[in-house]
Amino acid sequence: MPLIKSISGFRGTIGGQPNENLTPIDIVKFASAYGSWLINKAPGKKKVVVGRDGRISGEMVEALVEQSLLALGIDVIHLGLSTTPTVEMAVVFEKADGGIIITASHNPKQWNALKLLNEKGEFVNAEEGKTILTLAANEDFKYAEIDELGKVIADNHSLEKHIEAIVKNPLVDIAAIELANFSVVVDAINSSGAFAVPALLKAIGVNNITVLNAEMNGEFAHNPEPLKEHLTELCTTVLNKKAHLGIAVDPDVDRLCFVSEDGNLFGEEYTLVAVADYILQNKKGSTVSNLSSTRALRDITEKNGCTYFASAVGEVNVVTKMQEQHAVIGGEGNGGIIVPDLHYGRDALIGIALFLTHLAKSKLTASGLRASYPAYFMSKKKIDLHANTSLSNIFNTLENKFKAYPINKEDGLKIDFENEWVHLRSSNTEPIIRVYTEAPSQASADKLALEIISIIETIK
Repeated sequence: MPLIKSISGFRGTIGGQPNENLTPIDIVKFASAYGSWLINKAPGKKKVVVGRDGRISGEMVEALVEQSLLALGIDVIHLGLSTTPTVEMAVVFEKADGGIIITASHNPKQWNALKLLNEKGEFVNAEEGKTILTLAANEDFKYAEIDELGKVIADNHSLEKHIEAIVKNPLVDIAAIELANFSVVVDAINSSGAFAVPALLKAIGVNNITVLNAEMNGEFAHNPEPLKEHLTELCTTVLNKKAHLGIAVDPDVDRLCFVSEDGNLFGEEYTLVAVADYILQNKKGSTVSNLSSTRALRDITEKNGCTYFASAVGEVNVVTKMQEQHAVIGGEGNGGIIVPDLHYGRDALIGIALFLTHLAKSKLTASGLRASYPAYFMSKKKIDLHANTSLSNIFNTLENKFKAYPINKEDGLKIDFENEWVHLRSSNTEPIIRVYTEAPSQASADKLALEIISIIETIK
């Protein structure tokens, strides 16, 4: 299996050969490169927050990361089992110089990763990531002398502080949530959501909670990506218990998906739409999502008299665009909610609190709320790139053919038609073009994707 080195971190499968998989040697090297980057930035003692999700390899990877940092003379704030947004917020709470999140997000159990944060608790940017990659490639590290080794500082209150900040958010209305008396089913996927989501729910006034897959053993009960085909147990349980809502998170609790009371998915794409709608009703400002996210966010933003902006795909790109445009809400269509009043990171916990507030105040069922938003359907396909195929020629041909329509080239090629769109991006890991389309019906989305693919196949 591959070892993926990117500007935002390092990801791979456990076991195998060094430099081909995420082995102990690779983990030490990457952690040392990150720590060396921090040391080189400015003089003075450094401290780094480290937390992990519940996957099987987490404790091993955590120990290697922390000991590597200690060997560099860096103090480690040890969170242990945590969530990605909690680690991000802890960097700011503890005035740390950075953070490392040990999680492979929605990937299966054999995967793990090191995700790297700066002193703001945000993912490192492209330039910083390239510097860290160079340090790792050159193994340009200098470990500390015996009297300068770092120390471990335990932090058992990071989630409590995170939830306290959510409770204090002015748009979270605990009284309204308590009055609604919601019954909720949570799919915790045998990871950090098993303790983090119930703790948040209780703090905002939800007491009727059923947790599925609650044993934090990393043995994921199903594919951990919160997609329809993986959430049949959650959908069935919501129906059987006559619950108001089902909640699914990924192993590190930065992606969020809801199931309506009728057992149907609310839709990952519409998680952000619903939360944005609520925020914009109370606080005007711009919104941001990536180019492959639903047009419904733009529709809702403009309905509320505000302006929508699109970013390149990737959380760091969404955050950059949000900061540039002073957005009040942003995120990605995979259920990633970013609320800058709290912090610049995808956070399922603040998403849950704001969604339940919105649902309670709307007096609607979850399915009724979903029906109040514009209906769009997506098609996601891919086409193989042959060795002699010119990607620029493909994009130039399509751009010329559809020049009468708005075109965005910030990340691949996106063409906005009157009631539908297509977004084409090349893969960073395999020779393919991803073809994403959206339209008012599934048939129309599929038809548009196939039409674009047929045009591409004629381009030499």
